[in-house]
Amino acid sequence: MMSNPIASILDLYPVLVIDGALATELERRGCDLKDDLWSARILLEQPDAIKQVHYDYFKAGADCAITASYQATIDGFVKRGLNEREATALIQKSVKLAIEASDEFWAEQANRVGRSKPFVAASIGPYGAFLADGSEYLGNYGLTEKELMDFHRPRMKALIEAGADMLACETIPCLIEAQAIAKLLEEFPSITAWISFSARDERHISEGQVFADCVRQLRDHPQITAIGINCTSPKYIPALICEAKKATNKPILVYPNSGEIYDALTNNWNGDPISHSFGEQAREWYEAGAHLIGGCCRTTPEDIRFIASWARTSR
Repeated sequence: MMSNPIASILDLYPVLVIDGALATELERRGCDLKDDLWSARILLEQPDAIKQVHYDYFKAGADCAITASYQATIDGFVKRGLNEREATALIQKSVKLAIEASDEFWAEQANRVGRSKPFVAASIGPYGAFLADGSEYLGNYGLTEKELMDFHRPRMKALIEAGADMLACETIPCLIEAQAIAKLLEEFPSITAWISFSARDERHISEGQVFADCVRQLRDHPQITAIGINCTSPKYIPALICEAKKATNKPILVYPNSGEIYDALTNNWNGDPISHSFGEQAREWYEAGAHLIGGCCRTTPEDIRFIASWARTSR
């Protein structure tokens, strides 16, 4: 039977609170992520730090943890010197850390008040994340749909077998990759997923396709239970929500970054956040029609706590 943790929460509450940034939060806590593996490096070196970030987001009010598998691929770990078995085990560890954090959070009776048990969404980052050159904000890989399916299959299989509640297919820059993932999902009929694009402006995803057209291409897939945008400047989010609403009745999710600009050459974020109140902006996204809301790069547990504070009040 196909599980749908999104529906389970939205049947009870009007807002599902996604967590905030994992990688940049680890960096804020002193981890060195200047590496092609990015947050996946911490799976190798400091797994307990990942588990603690997950727990802190649950404590802040998140209903969902996105795993540290965004940039964790078998090919990437093999390039680092692991064999395929070791790489698969490390990818699966990302799910186990999030499950452990959820179980430990839920074991405390006080944490259950007004809450559903947090679930685990296993991150499926784009092919561009494996390239580690900023391609998740460009697309234009030059790969076929089959090649993209072949790339994503081993990690998807490993994450599902590790016990993820669903998949978070995120920061997808191009329609062909979203279509490849959608077709690949059919090989794993018991799992559901959300698909979240990166966007270049108020109407277009990163490679240039019209966002509403992309949503229409995916809206009838039974395993895709929410569609939206992540790791995109907050200034584009209200218009993108309106575009998605024109194209689907499925839940719309948004978890933008802080609005700073990522430099893939230096692995640094430049500029200033768009707003000093990310959580207050998030209320506007809910009013515009988004029902799954969280944060991506450069957001923190404090941002999620602010979102949860008004989201719980509206429940």
